[in-house]
Amino acid sequence: MNQTTGNDGSATDTFAHVEDRRASSGIDRDLVNIVAVFALSAVLILCSRFVSPALGSWNQVLTILTLSSFLIVLSFGQGLVILVGGLDLSTPSLVVIGGVLATVYGSDGNAFYVLPIALCVCALIGLVNGAGVVILGIPPFIMTLASSIFVASAALGLTGGTPRGNSPEILAFLMKERWLGIPVVVYFVVLFAIVGWIVQSRTTLGRRLYAIGVNREAARIAGIDVGLTEAIPYAISAACAGFVGMMLVGYSDGATLRMGDSYLLPGIAAVVIGGSSILGGSGSFVGTVGGAILLTTLGTVISAIGLDQGYRTIIEGSIILVALVLLREDLFSGLRLRNRKA
Repeated sequence: MNQTTGNDGSATDTFAHVEDRRASSGIDRDLVNIVAVFALSAVLILCSRFVSPALGSWNQVLTILTLSSFLIVLSFGQGLVILVGGLDLSTPSLVVIGGVLATVYGSDGNAFYVLPIALCVCALIGLVNGAGVVILGIPPFIMTLASSIFVASAALGLTGGTPRGNSPEILAFLMKERWLGIPVVVYFVVLFAIVGWIVQSRTTLGRRLYAIGVNREAARIAGIDVGLTEAIPYAISAACAGFVGMMLVGYSDGATLRMGDSYLLPGIAAVVIGGSSILGGSGSFVGTVGGAILLTTLGTVISAIGLDQGYRTIIEGSIILVALVLLREDLFSGLRLRNRKA
């Protein structure tokens, strides 16, 4: 990355800090996190045979990859928001509005132009979230929570409480068809993971997001348009959530007003489990993918055991807490860095 020096040298320090975290110990740590989450997922799949003979097979692996596709797409956007030190609590409602728009307006052969428009609507809502955080200075969790209430109310008014319509054929093809014995959505997830990794780790936008997550003021001194750049992750997160709603429509052939409720906590948990700091400035999308697969694997094992959904939520919350405890050194060092640069 280009380094810009100023009278106080803060910009240079911040960019050097970003490169140091990502190019030396950061990459080693990310690699350890990635290997750990994927290895733990594999162990859980193998050990699940002791829970039920039907588990631990290749078909279960394909099922896990299919079910994790929703969480992988959602966590990419959430991960970018967390990367800049924010948090998006509007994702459940955006999942709903994406699914509702797809079923209500896209099930009569209009999908090829309705679905892109619906994604743009979701992205626009995300930009509003970003503008509230950046321009008005509203804390991210308050802004996105308020937005979530507004969007949920709009979905309720649009459907009258009961979404009508069927899944567009293109969404049904994505979620239900197979090619060479493998679900089409698995190919999509692999491609999405590659593109997501490139965007987050190998593009100018990704490097700027890392810099902002480390220190906003130093990033501004370095010439980054912090306001616009910080708002972009909210738009991406909203579009990803809307697309997850469309994927769920293709998977279940319909939408409900509660279809996004079960994705808020897992969306955050996958990012944290993948090794991202909740304060921003660090993390890898490959690790997030591993976190999503691990959570999905846990969910399938819990379902096979016959435990209630509440236990899954407890486990996910506990995982976030443990991850934060394990990352406490980064949290304290990050807070010290921000206080020193303030």
